[in-house]
Amino acid sequence: MQEKKPQMGSIIREHCSNELVEWSDRMTNHDTRITSAEMAGLWGQYMNDTAAVCVLSYFMTKVKDEQIRSVLELALSSSEEHIQYLKGLFEQEGFPTPAGFTKQDVQLDARPLFSDAFYPQYLKLMSVLGMSASTLALGLASRSDLVIFHKKVLSEAVHLQKVVSDVLLDKGLYVRHPYISTPTDVDFVTKQSFLGNVMGGKRPLTAVEISNLRLNIETNLIGKEMMMAFAQVARRKEVKDYLIRGKQISTKHITVFSDILLDNDIPAAMTWDATPTASTDQTFSDKLIMFHVSAMAAAGVGNYGSAIAASPRKDISLKYSRLLTEIWLYAEDGANIMIDHGWLEKAPQTPDRNQLARGES
Repeated sequence: MQEKKPQMGSIIREHCSNELVEWSDRMTNHDTRITSAEMAGLWGQYMNDTAAVCVLSYFMTKVKDEQIRSVLELALSSSEEHIQYLKGLFEQEGFPTPAGFTKQDVQLDARPLFSDAFYPQYLKLMSVLGMSASTLALGLASRSDLVIFHKKVLSEAVHLQKVVSDVLLDKGLYVRHPYISTPTDVDFVTKQSFLGNVMGGKRPLTAVEISNLRLNIETNLIGKEMMMAFAQVARRKEVKDYLIRGKQISTKHITVFSDILLDNDIPAAMTWDATPTASTDQTFSDKLIMFHVSAMAAAGVGNYGSAIAASPRKDISLKYSRLLTEIWLYAEDGANIMIDHGWLEKAPQTPDRNQLARGES
């Protein structure tokens, strides 16, 4: 007799919060299979959360400021609960639980690698990326239980962003985007010169263009700090070299975006300082480091693509296009390193029908 699978409700009650239990009780019972889009969202969420638990657990052992500790604890508890829910869901659906990342990928007794000032900046960036991923997953989900789950994840990311921002403001670490004059009336574009050209005739920046430039400066600054830190603690030379190259790319991109702002009399400086410590202790596995860098590179590709779509000025779009290609090639080289070492876990994929037809496994 086939063993009966555990009910999803009982799994949730065993591992998850009262809020998620209450939501689970309102789920519609059905036998609808998980779609490919839903698989992608769940798989990506599990991979990101297992990586986050490793990183945040390490941060928790090093943080000194109690206010920052409470925010790290909030983020960590959310990721841990997501993992427990997803494990139960995978078991219920007969879906193999991804390998993800474990305690073997982090050394909690390693010396501090970052200052307390880095942690809220890191969480601010991660919460933005989390909101983006959850919004996409929510938009593509159709099963009621999965819609509920992704709504919860999105709500937590929004809440984390608010709490982190409050901490940054309290600590004097929050760097606001530039101010511009408030428009006096509504206006429309009447000349093609608004689009500018590659060589000259550049009109003033729009608020949307400024916003994207500052966002990409900020993300590259955090990426640069992380590349520096990871390069100090990585074990393999090819990984160290890859990270040093990433730091150089981030530095160049910061300069390009800053120059655009400065040329338009917009301040570009970021005042917070989160330089890594001098520790060279093995802190994270090279596998976890490469996954983290690959995720940030993928986010960079998405940010630059969005900025191109929102930047009518041709000279800015051209620069974004050139830098996007550089990130894409960098990400490809990172994927090759991960493949060579067996670190690149496959996302769910459709069977190779031609291979099956040939009788190959």
